[in-house]
Amino acid sequence: MFSSREPVLPCTQAAPGGLPPSAGLGLKTEHFGEVLDTRPDIGFFEVHAENYMVAGGPFHHFLGLIRAQYPLSLHGVGLSIGAEGPLNVDHLQRLKALIERYQPQSFSEHLAWSSHGPVFLNDLLPLAYDTPTLNRVCEHIDQVQNSLKRPMLLENPATYLGFERSTFDEPDFIAEVIRRSGCGLLLDVNNVYVSCINHQRDPLAYLDALPLQAVAEIHLAGFAEDADSLGDRLLIDDHGAPIDQAVWALYRQALQRTGPMATLIERDNQVPVFDVLLAEARQADEILLGAGGRS
Repeated sequence: MFSSREPVLPCTQAAPGGLPPSAGLGLKTEHFGEVLDTRPDIGFFEVHAENYMVAGGPFHHFLGLIRAQYPLSLHGVGLSIGAEGPLNVDHLQRLKALIERYQPQSFSEHLAWSSHGPVFLNDLLPLAYDTPTLNRVCEHIDQVQNSLKRPMLLENPATYLGFERSTFDEPDFIAEVIRRSGCGLLLDVNNVYVSCINHQRDPLAYLDALPLQAVAEIHLAGFAEDADSLGDRLLIDDHGAPIDQAVWALYRQALQRTGPMATLIERDNQVPVFDVLLAEARQADEILLGAGGRS
């Protein structure tokens, strides 16, 4: 029984097989055919769970063929872990059925909320980091892990504002959630960089404050850049651009602290041809080789 009082094993030990310490790609429908035809040397593929919460159809046909050849990671965007109301039980049951169907090596969700009552907002919204929120997030993670009968990974968010009522720093809040719930950490390096630039924090200090012993997967992505009302830099986690050199540099620093780790290249907007994403995966693999990874 998973509970917030008796931590369970981290995902790095409990996930079936675990993801290999190599680069993976987000699997896009426009690349199904090329992946099956060329069978690229990729460590794993990741899909958004909500795109597959139906009984059948072409998405499942192709994912089944690809899953037979590659490790798989499921990444959720709709559980609304931080919502004030209860989790959507129907959504959780559909997620459970999907995990039982594909037996992914990893399942992850976001430290965010996206629902209020019956209304679902197509966004990942920030939380106030205080004790009531901590209790609620831990209770929701307990419910997810008990239902799925496996630990999940929790992704650190990209944020653009903070709450005056927060009594925890974000890394301390994440550490306490992981300590109490026993879930693992999905370290999104791009989110670390985006949030730290937006809040004028030191990315390395933020990184060092996280519970890095709980990391079981890393995400890398690109961002868009704007300016806020004061003219300061404002970064937007849009997953629509190549990975920035500053994020690559922070990734190297992260691997020095975690050791080689499964690393996903994310691109959800302005998706390029497959070879462009494959080149970024190769770049991550070269860095992983230097850290002792890429089995």
